[in-house]
Amino acid sequence: MILAALPFPAIDPVLLRLGPISLHWYAMAYVGGLVLAWIGIVWTLRRKSLWAAPPFNGKPPATEDDIGDLVAWATLGVIIGGRLGWDLFYGIILCGVTPDGGGACHGLPGDFLVRPWRLIAEWNGLVPQLRGMSFHGGLIGVMAAVWLFCRKRKLNLLAVADLIAVFTPIGLFFGRLANFVNGELWGRVTDASWGMIFCSPYFPPVYGNACPAGLLPRHPSQLYEAALEGIVLFVILQLGLRDWHLHRRPGLLAALFFFGYGLFRFAVEFFREPDAPFIGFLTMGMALSLLTWVAAALLLRAALAPKAA
Repeated sequence: MILAALPFPAIDPVLLRLGPISLHWYAMAYVGGLVLAWIGIVWTLRRKSLWAAPPFNGKPPATEDDIGDLVAWATLGVIIGGRLGWDLFYGIILCGVTPDGGGACHGLPGDFLVRPWRLIAEWNGLVPQLRGMSFHGGLIGVMAAVWLFCRKRKLNLLAVADLIAVFTPIGLFFGRLANFVNGELWGRVTDASWGMIFCSPYFPPVYGNACPAGLLPRHPSQLYEAALEGIVLFVILQLGLRDWHLHRRPGLLAALFFFGYGLFRFAVEFFREPDAPFIGFLTMGMALSLLTWVAAALLLRAALAPKAA
């Protein structure tokens, strides 16, 4: 029995309006995550004590200028990979397996052939789910960008990946908070006292009604993810870098990130409303989390491989 529910804080998803131009919290989450990660990596590179021992011997794996340039590459990776990842994982695979996609497919994947602009974005505002970004796709995009950048600059790929991994949870934290403000990716119905009814006067222009998730209290799963994938994972990775010195085995921190993210995302999927049934009890988020564990295993193997004399 539902006894109570917390009110959803009605926050305008648009942070600032300047005539026809709107600045959304979601966009600021991307910007804030990238900028703070950049600052954090530069600050870490300046900590000489972290790089004194082998295999670095006093030389950090990248320069501050390298990281500044890498931010631009990573930004493109996030945007391109995030959108194309949504097209592949949700628009093609999920909608191909479950054609109604929980009511979110609206003709996909076949409609991509008729309206190819839907691969890039949805402009009509009637189907807000289809304007989404996939974190796993963005992650793949960043991985590709980092690989290409390190190859071009002749940098140690695993060591640079570790640097990026320990600050990626910052972006995850802000991104999940933005999801919460947008009233998207809500949780399953619950009778917990902290359940929320996702209604807001700012929702009708986007969703067509003020209560897109209905009138029953739901888990604020976006906040669960912000706490676990953002705060908890950030603390674990910082301990791994500064106290446990895992960076001395390049690739180990990146492996820890992939494992931790996959674990927390898999767990939260039990509380998050799935986009649609996928395979048995597995949601698409769970299935993609299994792939992050595969990536973690490959990175762990590379990190622990015997070094050539």
